[in-house]
Amino acid sequence: MGAHIIDGKACATSIEASLKPRVEQLITDGCNPHLAVIIVGDDPASHVYVRAKERACDRLGIKSTKVLLPGDIDFQQVVDQVILMNKDPTIHGILVQSPLPIGMDEVVITDLISPLKDVDGFHASNLGKLVQGDSSGLLPCTPAGVMEMLGWADVSLSGKRAVVIGRSRIVGMPQALLLSQKGADATVTIVHSRTQNPEEICKEADILIAAVGVPEMVTSSWIKPGAVVIDVGVNRVEDNSKEKGYRLAGDVHDEVSEIASAISPVPGGVGPMTIAMLMSNTVRAAELQNQ
Repeated sequence: MGAHIIDGKACATSIEASLKPRVEQLITDGCNPHLAVIIVGDDPASHVYVRAKERACDRLGIKSTKVLLPGDIDFQQVVDQVILMNKDPTIHGILVQSPLPIGMDEVVITDLISPLKDVDGFHASNLGKLVQGDSSGLLPCTPAGVMEMLGWADVSLSGKRAVVIGRSRIVGMPQALLLSQKGADATVTIVHSRTQNPEEICKEADILIAAVGVPEMVTSSWIKPGAVVIDVGVNRVEDNSKEKGYRLAGDVHDEVSEIASAISPVPGGVGPMTIAMLMSNTVRAAELQNQ
């Protein structure tokens, strides 16, 4: 029959609807939530992502500011820009769009952002809270979005075997922490590039989260019948039949939908949820700073 599609767009729309009255209340209280985004260089994908974030801000009444910096700018000038935004009380969320040009340390920049304005959720303070089982900080957007999708789709996690493919600080590691936290209570295994027999491990999963950045790596032979599969990957695959010369593919092959009970699509799955959670973090940051 094929897997049920977990519609990230619909889930994101419901989250935005829940944020609107909170934004209106903040504005009534004299605080207009404000997201500032820094783009260094001219990466085309970065501009696409930022435009999507700007549109989400417009829908919700969140003020957005975009600062464009040349790719050959001195790193100290990027640092100075972040420090300036930290000091600006009218800016509630700061995001430095990844990737930065080669030679610029993203971790250094991330940890310069005030934890209260770290709407990406990557600051050591916010990640540290997550390690301690404290989700009161600003959570990494993509893993938090995955958790929202699973809840929205009524996927039971307690006692279930969850496998996360990928161990990045942006998705894989925080995803594993969120899945295993009290309240979620999944039993989590992380599969990475040094894992032996990854296919066999993945086939034991009740819930599989693929976040490795390798197009269509996960095939039907990796999937336990009836498993729930969340595909975080967004990869460009050459396809001359398409007008742009490429198509978007996830980390999970289309054939998996014949084995899984539920699956998130690419596009239209985790992507919209990541932006929705960025909006959620921005509103939360404004509320914390307006107390």
